[in-house]
Amino acid sequence: QVQLVESGGGLVQAGGSLKLSCAASERTFSSYRMGWFRQAPGAEREFVAAARWSGGIIYYADSVKGRFTISGDNAKNTVYLQMNSLKPEDTAVYYCAGDSSSLLWRKSDYFSHRSYRDWGKGTQVTVSS
Repeated sequence: QVQLVESGGGLVQAGGSLKLSCAASERTFSSYRMGWFRQAPGAEREFVAAARWSGGIIYYADSVKGRFTISGDNAKNTVYLQMNSLKPEDTAVYYCAGDSSSLLWRKSDYFSHRSYRDWGKGTQVTVSS
């Protein structure tokens, strides 16, 4: 099982930016699926973005499309989430997730937290108004 460690969270004013990082404990192949989810207090875990570099697959939640960008650096075994134009409703704990399943995933599988095997412990993002 791959260990994932998030970093980069913090407190930022509305309209500001943050860049989250997720470092994997071992080299992951380009077919490894990476996702970002978030969870606000009292809410369910929510899909934010996902990618599978082989095949050029990238998905975003409608709520972050045009503001957030997922990217990866295979040499560093790290995936990033650049968050711009942050809003108070973006406040949550952000989790990095990954999965190496060889099964074919539908689009809906990328959006479901139940699809992912590997999880980080999360990093807090707080956006003040």
